[in-house]
Amino acid sequence: MKKFPLFADSLFFAVCTAILSFCILRFYDVPLGVCFSVSVLLFLSVGGICLIVFQSKRDKKLLSEREKREKQALLLHLTLEKEDRVRSLLAEAYRAEEKTARERENAIEIDGIPYYPRFSMQPLSADVAATLLRANRAEKFGLLCNALSPECAALLLSFEIPVVDGEEIYALLKRTQRIPERLICGTPQKRTVRKNLRRFFGKKNSRPFFISGILLLLMSLFAIFPLYYLISGCALMTCALFVRAFGYA
Repeated sequence: MKKFPLFADSLFFAVCTAILSFCILRFYDVPLGVCFSVSVLLFLSVGGICLIVFQSKRDKKLLSEREKREKQALLLHLTLEKEDRVRSLLAEAYRAEEKTARERENAIEIDGIPYYPRFSMQPLSADVAATLLRANRAEKFGLLCNALSPECAALLLSFEIPVVDGEEIYALLKRTQRIPERLICGTPQKRTVRKNLRRFFGKKNSRPFFISGILLLLMSLFAIFPLYYLISGCALMTCALFVRAFGYA
């Protein structure tokens, strides 16, 4: 069932192409057998091409979304996990990449430079960076964190402090296969019927309904049996108007 939209979209484009080609060829009095053969060939080729393209796009999107969820879960885990375990995990990951890494009291020494883990729910503030700068004025150091606020990033850049952000940490742990099997994260909310309806009747859906309705109405001008396209197009246009007027913002 998950792949049904792929087949439905591919079938839609293939059928539209076949009907258009058949009607155009018949308009120029091409023999019926030739029209049918060309339409079938276009139906198969367009359907196959669309299926391959849609499948490729879907796989890339699913992979990107999965990696994004995995990264968010990992950074939440690092924020909620005990500090000594975070230092141990990151030190192991750096050692796996053949770097000299050892744990210190509040930092991880990587190639002779101490890096302070500062994972938080919000982007790191300039006050935290200022505290570290004040405490380590005579020593070069780095920072490990989820993200930086603009003020914090500007402050650290002016003092040439190296920063390893959430993107780099996720890539490091993924490369070294050090992402913990069990992450500290909340239970995801289940999607209810009400949420699905709210999503379906969102105002942003009015545009695709409108465009689809217009295309179906245009198809009725070329189809042999236009009634289906007229009814479907009018229904989608009505849905577009209803969602735009009464849908959720």
